[in-house]
Amino acid sequence: MGMRMRAEGVKALCFPGVSAIAAGAIAVICVLIGACGGCEPKSTRTTGGAGGADGTRPTFTLFALADLRGEIEPCGCTTDPWGDMARTVKVVGDARAAGPVMMVDAGSTLYAGAEVPTHLQASAKLKAELIASIYEQTLRVDAVALGEADLAFGTDGVRLPRLSNATVPGVETKPWKLVEVAGHKLGVVSVVHPGALASAAALPDPAAAMSEHAQAARAAGAELVVVLLQAPTMKDAQRALTAATRVDIAIVGLGEAAPEPEKISRRPERLGTAWTVFPAAKGQTLVRFDITLRAGDGLADAIGPGAVEVALVALDKEIATITAQLAAFRTDASADAAFVARKEAELAAHRAQRATLQAAPLQVPASGSYFTFDLMPISKALACDGAMVAAKVAFDQETGKANLAEAAAAPPVPVAKGQAVFVGSEACANCHKPAMEFWKTTRHAQAWETIEKVGKQFQYDCVSCHVTGWMQPGGSTLAANEVLRDVQCETCHGPGSLHVAAGGGKATMRAPAEDLCAGQCHTPEHSDTFERSAYLRDILGEGHGAAARQALGEGPTGRQLRAAGLAKAGAAIGKGCPK
Repeated sequence: MGMRMRAEGVKALCFPGVSAIAAGAIAVICVLIGACGGCEPKSTRTTGGAGGADGTRPTFTLFALADLRGEIEPCGCTTDPWGDMARTVKVVGDARAAGPVMMVDAGSTLYAGAEVPTHLQASAKLKAELIASIYEQTLRVDAVALGEADLAFGTDGVRLPRLSNATVPGVETKPWKLVEVAGHKLGVVSVVHPGALASAAALPDPAAAMSEHAQAARAAGAELVVVLLQAPTMKDAQRALTAATRVDIAIVGLGEAAPEPEKISRRPERLGTAWTVFPAAKGQTLVRFDITLRAGDGLADAIGPGAVEVALVALDKEIATITAQLAAFRTDASADAAFVARKEAELAAHRAQRATLQAAPLQVPASGSYFTFDLMPISKALACDGAMVAAKVAFDQETGKANLAEAAAAPPVPVAKGQAVFVGSEACANCHKPAMEFWKTTRHAQAWETIEKVGKQFQYDCVSCHVTGWMQPGGSTLAANEVLRDVQCETCHGPGSLHVAAGGGKATMRAPAEDLCAGQCHTPEHSDTFERSAYLRDILGEGHGAAARQALGEGPTGRQLRAAGLAKAGAAIGKGCPK
């Protein structure tokens, strides 16, 4: 009874039109989130001593995310999936146990994009409510900016309190706030670059806005200012930050332009006065600044052990480049002697810096505040928070029920007169028994089992690539797929009802399209080791395209590429994480 009453209360407070099943899902998640150890309200938060002045521990740790886009965990199909709220919660929770923490988010937090397809809306709303609960109760995020993806369901779907200089009708925002951490006042400013938020009213020059609000925060007592900048492109952000003043740290949200993890610098970029970071989307990286506040001007990068390897790699690259240039200059009689001397001095300085870093990774300035930095990959090797793992399982179960109920009530995809529909592999086996026997040895025949084992068979993000004829006329849906589970013959060859009715005949079946696999399911986001010829070697053979298999020749198979990818990623899975 208590759970039902709570569900009705949550339903009334949350999105209009959420079903009773969905309200129940939210209630279950809230109970699980509330059960975790670090969920006390912000009002009970401690602000321990300043610390850090002796260089032994930081005054506080700053964590930051951007462009989470409604992601609580990654697709498990890649060899080294990054991003998982259970791991992020564990990292932040461990840091809170060790000392004061401040956490911010640069926006586009709750939804995958500015528009959500109709069939994904129920689960998207539930996921947004889960994320809002985690942000408020568990991570205790101090400031969340407003991004384009946060407005997918209009102003009613914004959920969290927002910091922004943008004026959006129906959304209460302010451009800056003070946050007290470890007895220090810190300013958080949120600015939107024109073009990054379509629904906002006319926006001022972002550099001027950042400078103005940063100065206002400092006038109110802020010792350090963090900017959350929403920008349409990286270049727009770089130009604006280079011209801004009084900003110490900038966390930039780029929406759809957010870079992939491998394209992000592992060191913050100095733009104007701001140490700037462009986090990866979907929680794949977690920004961490360990900051020591001291008297004196400026905020210096003290490098620190965690960043030394990255710094050494960059220095080695510069040293190699200059060394090659000097070798060329020595054979060029026309080379300018003064320029060569400057290059030699630059080389000597790089070598000296390299030697210093190796001897003492922590480069503490004589005065002023400083930080060490880590752009943390949220990889499978990190440990998981147990309550968050349980919350994700409950989320899958409850949203699965909601998705299934909604799919069962939806009309089937219409079939035109004379149009072929999907019949399933058993109908194919009547005439193609050797091909079917070979198919059963492939990974395609285990596709459904793969998601069923982890409870994802009713999740729209997963099921479409593990059934045949997904949402096509006469094909599978979430509610009706029993005979079309797994990646069957008709996935590549098209619906076979007319072919079967005609007693065979190649004219009624299609040849697999050249880009069929890569264009549908074997995308970089879901199949990071995909290479067409290698994967074809796994699904062609005796009884099923033996001649085509022979034409491919020797070479790696898809299984071998995936095994190599898994080996490179490492076998370690974090403590408390599901296998």
